[in-house]
Amino acid sequence: MSEPTLLLTGATGFVGGAVRAALGAQGWRVRCLTRDAAGARQRQPELDWAQGDVGELGSCAAALRGCRAALYLVHGIGEGADYHQHEVAAAETFAKAAGAAGVERIVYLGGVAPVGAGSDHLRSRLDVGEALRRGPVKTVELRASMIVGHGSLSWLIVRDLAARLPFMVLPRWLKSRTQPIAIDDVVVALVRALELPLPASAWFDLPGPVILSGKQILDETARVMGLSPPRTLEVPLLSPRLSSLWVRLVTRAQWSVAREVVVGLTEDLLANDDRFWQLIAHPHRLAFAEAAKLALDAERRDHRDRGLGGTWGAVERLRGLRKGSR
Repeated sequence: MSEPTLLLTGATGFVGGAVRAALGAQGWRVRCLTRDAAGARQRQPELDWAQGDVGELGSCAAALRGCRAALYLVHGIGEGADYHQHEVAAAETFAKAAGAAGVERIVYLGGVAPVGAGSDHLRSRLDVGEALRRGPVKTVELRASMIVGHGSLSWLIVRDLAARLPFMVLPRWLKSRTQPIAIDDVVVALVRALELPLPASAWFDLPGPVILSGKQILDETARVMGLSPPRTLEVPLLSPRLSSLWVRLVTRAQWSVAREVVVGLTEDLLANDDRFWQLIAHPHRLAFAEAAKLALDAERRDHRDRGLGGTWGAVERLRGLRKGSR
């Protein structure tokens, strides 16, 4: 029997790169969708690349031909003022093309629903999930909050704040709570969702093992890095949009992305339950400290392989300074 084919969208992104090897190990033939197939083939000629855009019906139809399943891992945070509407329209187009191609399952990685209205970014991710689930193909929507791993934008912001700020003002919104999840656990969830028996489309939360506030996440990250937790001064009137201005000075993340991530922290991002982990018999998820250590180890290896030592040299200097100031 030949290997079933899966179309991987977002293949060049953080999650797409992480899940690709696991899919191959589970017997999937992976076809990677990209807007620049020629460039991708030059960089990674060993992979199967398809030229296309999730918002273009013709290119989606061609890329999905012969596929049994698809992973939908694209979202347009920071890509213009109308990205919300564009993302929903693209999801509807992709679902239509997948149905016409005979695809049996779509798995989408979205975001946890906030308690309140939430940011444009969070609302967009939820609306994309709804658009896919309304389509003709059975869709599993997995909702994660902060994903901890090297390459994650939200993790990059946290890691940079913990490493570079020995003192910071603490906005009230950093008391908001979430359930960070390790990228390793997210990969397990995505792969298992492809074969999960379901009578119809459904969504599931992907909570990490513990609930943490933003302040606790920063403190724990600093400890894993061997640094003292940042000293803080609570400033209740500092809004998320104003706070994102000083985040811009500290983090390497793209400014438009950092702004949306920070604005999205105004509400608790908590799962309704952990039933998905029970369904796939994967109850033991990585603790935050362990996930953070793995992310930092991966960053070290990446910088060593590329000959980039500057960032970690700065961390080592900060470690010495903070230990000396205790």
